[in-house]
Amino acid sequence: MSHRTLVLLRHGQTAWNAERRGQGHHDVHLDETGVAQAAAVASVLARLHPRLVWSSDLSRARATASRVAEASGVSLRTDPRLREFDLGERTGLTMPEFAQAFPEGYLAFLQGRYDAVPGAESTEQVSARFTAALREAQATLEPGECGVVVGHGAALKVAVAALLGWPSDAVATFAGMDNCGWTVLDDGGPDGAARLVAWNRTITTAPDFASAATVG
Repeated sequence: MSHRTLVLLRHGQTAWNAERRGQGHHDVHLDETGVAQAAAVASVLARLHPRLVWSSDLSRARATASRVAEASGVSLRTDPRLREFDLGERTGLTMPEFAQAFPEGYLAFLQGRYDAVPGAESTEQVSARFTAALREAQATLEPGECGVVVGHGAALKVAVAALLGWPSDAVATFAGMDNCGWTVLDDGGPDGAARLVAWNRTITTAPDFASAATVG
């Protein structure tokens, strides 16, 4: 059976990523490294012949996705449901600043909770909006087709856990996705349920789509 596949791509690097500042809904642009990452990953993912490219409307994701869409010859659709967590009063803080300003919130963050700061979105809120968008994207695909969805690290974690039916605290066991790393899901589970195919692939870990697969 041919499965419908979603490739979930994190955006390229920004200056705030390099400084480990919480970005949330703040609209930070790709830095020079991020632009190069987006161009490189676009040429790899285009070889999967995606039928759609959807993205968060924040510029760091949108700029990454536009490269993938252009390389793949498809139109780009943006959707605010694919945004990162709104981090509330944590926005703009480095990790040490976050730990000092909100020590209890910081400890909760280390356990996979992102909402223990005033004004921050809950995991349930982000999971609901993000997974709704992912299900809609997958529903537009035909069996055997692939789509690319470009989003953000924390939101992608909780959405993947939700689609797989895992408890929300399971995200604490996920390694973070690299900038322009991608995760692959398909509908090959029982009764068409989501199935995790790969987590945090990067240019260096990507399979060679052009060569015949090795045996053994």
